[in-house]
Amino acid sequence: MKNLFLFVCCILIFSCKEQAKVDQEEIVLWAPYNDSSEVAANKNHEVGRMQYKLIQSKVLDKNEVFLPLYSEVSKMTDRKYDSLKPLILEQDIFSIRKHIEDSKLTYENLTLFFLYRIYKYELDNSTTLNTIIALNSDVVNQARALDELRVKGNAPSSRHPIYGMPILLKDNINTSGMKTTAGSIALKDNEVDDAFIVKRLKENGALILGKVNLSEWAYFLCSGCPVGYSAVGGQTLNPYGRRIFETGGSSSGSGTSMAANYAVAAVGTETSGSILSPSSQNSVVGLKPTIGLLSRTGIVPISSTLDTPGPMTRNVVDNAIVLDAMTGKDSLDSKSIDEHYPGIISAGLHPAPYKEMRFGVIKSLVESDSIYKHSVNRLKEMGAKIVAFTPPEVQMNGFLSILNIDMRNDLPAYLKAHVKNKDAVKITSIADAVEFNAADSLVRIPYGQALFEGIVADSTTVEGLEEIKTRLEKNGRLFFDAALDKYKLDAVLSINNYHAGFAAVAKYPALTVPMGYKESGEPISLTFIGKQFSEAELLRMGAAFEKATKVRKIPKGYD
Repeated sequence: MKNLFLFVCCILIFSCKEQAKVDQEEIVLWAPYNDSSEVAANKNHEVGRMQYKLIQSKVLDKNEVFLPLYSEVSKMTDRKYDSLKPLILEQDIFSIRKHIEDSKLTYENLTLFFLYRIYKYELDNSTTLNTIIALNSDVVNQARALDELRVKGNAPSSRHPIYGMPILLKDNINTSGMKTTAGSIALKDNEVDDAFIVKRLKENGALILGKVNLSEWAYFLCSGCPVGYSAVGGQTLNPYGRRIFETGGSSSGSGTSMAANYAVAAVGTETSGSILSPSSQNSVVGLKPTIGLLSRTGIVPISSTLDTPGPMTRNVVDNAIVLDAMTGKDSLDSKSIDEHYPGIISAGLHPAPYKEMRFGVIKSLVESDSIYKHSVNRLKEMGAKIVAFTPPEVQMNGFLSILNIDMRNDLPAYLKAHVKNKDAVKITSIADAVEFNAADSLVRIPYGQALFEGIVADSTTVEGLEEIKTRLEKNGRLFFDAALDKYKLDAVLSINNYHAGFAAVAKYPALTVPMGYKESGEPISLTFIGKQFSEAELLRMGAAFEKATKVRKIPKGYD
């Protein structure tokens, strides 16, 4: 009888599992739609690269992304979601942590809240931003585990503020358990271990919620093509104006996900403008750190000379926390520093006194942009010292060759060191990628691959490249230092990513903070640029500006 009972139990369990499998297969959360009317509507867009050829991805099945967590998310009722809104929506990390400590909120409900928003907006073709490429199928269980530790009193006594906070990652950042594609079909099956910064986030207790869309190959594939487009993820859209305003690139999904409140924070990467641009376009705070402050190991590269990851958040407080959570000396990154720069984690909580601030403002921007002019005058009224100047003219010729030659060398090194399933990832070089893409240009490269072809064709010598790097670093620093040194300034103020190229070659940090909206409703931001490793100071200045202006608004339809 005992054996018969066990046999029956096994049959029932097997039957239940098979039924659950069938039931899940029968659930259709999303279906591809005809995006031709949306494409036609953008045919005459005043921004040429917004005259899209397609909106939705031709290869991503959102059901595969969203079904694994559907049973968890479907338990969240509208009533429960609405009750959590005041505790989470637009709240900073310290406020959220206080709600958890006061037992008003759990890590599980925090995670489910963001997942609910992602499912609500991303599965509706009228609101989707084409932002989410992958989700961590175990994230709710991971959140529950943190709750159990807290209830039992076993949570770490000295928790980093990032502990338990759901984070989204740009999909060129290696993450175990999820493919890292860089938006390219060539890397669609790329299995990897965690990047160094992801290890640091996890060590500090962060929950990796998922991966977000980007401009394919970090916008170093096609020329004049839409920002925020990738063959894997489709066309990322701006929540402040879907198909109206650009998302900025290449960290497009990191910016749009923050604007739409899809997570506590996101991580992007920048070579030149790829954090500053999407942060500005989506009215969020973005920091491009000094080269070397954060590791680049395990990130699909463009340039080992200029690449860096960086935090993208809805406020300065969170930006400082996420930055601090990712720092650490990485022996595999030759640029990684061992020195600790104090004051970063608390910078957002300690705004710099206005009377101690000395800013350089660019005359041509004061004359041409009324919002910039208003922001500068506001800082002046609050006691900051303002010095208007005209930057020296410096040559930037050779910049493209840095990217070309670095990527030609750095991508093969990444593929060799990090791809675990080399049988599924066929490319080993840029030349391989060019050939792979050309085999199905309509699906893989609808906007061409002019920049990849340029990488293959670039004949810059090793000696020539070193000369370019040295010259451009000198010129980039001269562009800012002429005023920073002469007038003893704390930072130069710019707009969005207008001077990202100069900051890139100078290897200087830059922080962009929302400063308003144009008459059209398009966001615009004030960008603080300082000397190497001045992140804490920039964050304190940004916090003061943010506190005084409070201009950020949730995009309509996503509130």
